[in-house]
Amino acid sequence: MASNTQEWWPDQLDLELLDQNSADIGPYGEEFDYAEAFEELDLEAVKSDLEDVMTDSKEWWPADYGHYGPLFIRMAWHSAGTYRSLDGRGGAAGGHQRLPPISSWPDNVNLDKARRLLEPVKTKYGEKLSWADLIVLAGNVALESMGFETFGFAGGREDDFRGDDAVDWGPESEFETTSEERFDEEGDLKAPLGNTVMGLIYVNPEGPNGEPDLEGSAKNIRQSFSRMAMNDKETVALIAGGHTFGKVHGADDGDNLGPEPEDAPIDLQGLGWDNEFGEGMGPDAITSGIEGPWNATPTVWDMSYVNNLLTYDWEPEKGPGGAWQWTTENDELDDAAPGVADPDDKEDVMMLTTDVALKHDDDFRAVLEEFRDDPEEFQETFAKAWYKLIHRDMGPPERFLGTEVPEETMIWQDPLPEADYETVGDAEVAELTDALLESGLSTGELVKTAWAAASTYRDSDKRGGANGARIRLEPQRSWEANEPEALADVLSTLEKIQTEFNESRDDDVRVSLADLIVLGGTAAVERAAADAGYDVEVPFEPGRVDATAEQTDVDSFEALEPEADGFRNYLGDADEPVEDLMVDKADLLNLTASEMTVLAGGLRALGATYGDSDRGVFTDEPDALTNDFFANLLDMEYEWDAVTEDEDVYEIRDRDTGEVAWEATRADLIFGSNARLRTIADVYASDEEKFVEDFAATWSEIMKLDRFDLE
Repeated sequence: MASNTQEWWPDQLDLELLDQNSADIGPYGEEFDYAEAFEELDLEAVKSDLEDVMTDSKEWWPADYGHYGPLFIRMAWHSAGTYRSLDGRGGAAGGHQRLPPISSWPDNVNLDKARRLLEPVKTKYGEKLSWADLIVLAGNVALESMGFETFGFAGGREDDFRGDDAVDWGPESEFETTSEERFDEEGDLKAPLGNTVMGLIYVNPEGPNGEPDLEGSAKNIRQSFSRMAMNDKETVALIAGGHTFGKVHGADDGDNLGPEPEDAPIDLQGLGWDNEFGEGMGPDAITSGIEGPWNATPTVWDMSYVNNLLTYDWEPEKGPGGAWQWTTENDELDDAAPGVADPDDKEDVMMLTTDVALKHDDDFRAVLEEFRDDPEEFQETFAKAWYKLIHRDMGPPERFLGTEVPEETMIWQDPLPEADYETVGDAEVAELTDALLESGLSTGELVKTAWAAASTYRDSDKRGGANGARIRLEPQRSWEANEPEALADVLSTLEKIQTEFNESRDDDVRVSLADLIVLGGTAAVERAAADAGYDVEVPFEPGRVDATAEQTDVDSFEALEPEADGFRNYLGDADEPVEDLMVDKADLLNLTASEMTVLAGGLRALGATYGDSDRGVFTDEPDALTNDFFANLLDMEYEWDAVTEDEDVYEIRDRDTGEVAWEATRADLIFGSNARLRTIADVYASDEEKFVEDFAATWSEIMKLDRFDLE
């Protein structure tokens, strides 16, 4: 097979990430509305069908204990558990467990069989039920079928039809390896990674580097689960709750397993890990390489996992699969589990290193003891933690679909208040626009503030955005990229305009600061276009509200802080090149390469640069929305010289006189250096009207990325 350009030139800026945002490659077409289709679904009928599947054991993949529930819980968990809070990527949305690389991760051995068991249900309901929703729903129904009361379920996860190439799963080139590059000097996972081992969802169940190291395992657990936005209590609840059910499989070592699905022979039709040990299934199954159940009631919700872990002393041993696992000292636990095929057969219970680590960590143990003493607290905590696990990447509650959506909104859903006033109309928008443009705030100040608010949006988990005006709250108001002192002055002026307008009304019409921030940027763009000779109307949709500090989880919002922002020419102190981070941000904003290009060029023309720097502002007409950035960048009358040792800052000189015309960064020069970006820049350099129109359209889209109420 021929190599692609990225393989030939590995240091080339990877723009294929943005191609994922340019077209719908799925079979349903762009007009398909999954939310509308899902609302036609009879959810109770689907759940009834899933309940039937649970105990309909198939000869080609028999159910442990006659019940597929534990297998489906693992499937749902491993689908949702790839989520990491630092960039919002991963998670159950998209149904990526069906696609490489996740479909072939070692941690997902035999989950291909779980999905095949669900194939008849998917076929029956077709486009009304995505695989992404079905996988998660099956886990919920599995819990309920074994006696657990779940907190709720929401649909709305659309299927993707290709893997997400934007996700950095780690530096390793082989599965189940851990390199030093994955961790920093303090031994902490480097951002944005969430899993400590390549190809595993969280941590190595045997312990760090496959050794039964309890202290190291506890550290890995805490860090990995915190990257999934879970605290200690939620972490213990998830592990204890999940391990209340089912067993792990290690009848023999993994040498008997064939290749993963992506490397399996064509006749296996996408199934992987062909098992040559014994009959290859049931008692002979090999999955993790660890063997045994956690308790004697593996298909019932009860307290036995917690009680077993705390009551008995556990010691490490090598199991039949050659992996480290833990058994009770002197075989003091007599309560054996039933066999997976014949209940009359008995199997010893076991624990993983990651289980025993919970008992030996003081904080984790305190939670375990709380759960042991208060089973209802355990049940409630697991229910809410599980709900958070499977919904964390879905965004705000207004995106949630179905009859089982809870009424309660959790803090991790970034709640917004209900507006108790009427929204501004066209006349009020015109009045406020005049006030904004006469306020003394510059075009750059208005645009930067709107950009700083709206560009926090992440399409990966639908967090961030201008709605809520959280830019005026901690932590966003103190982010270095937002220039806190300058931002405070702008916000003070905007708040004054807001107060004067609202207090002048004798009706119920009010304007939120969130709307005013966006309107300020919109008005500035229209004024700048007019100064360049173009009459452009940038759409503005009012209806945003202002969140309170109590509705804002400061710690979780820290993850949205930009390390650098090439769109504002903010270099920060990131280790990665600013242009790579700009592409990453563009992907999170769901931009194409063309939209990223026009947006960067327009922001430069508007003077929306960090610290009001002249870097990248290649124009003699600042504040006018001209295409000078592209025209001058591509003009061969100039040459470019690095002026810093790390080649982050450059001077653009007149070739004849040697005089410095402008200063630039890598985030500017990349649009002339990269072949694909240069072809786009060339279009905008030669057609200013198209540039202005495309910038206005892209700006408008950015400002409403989080307006799910408009969908």
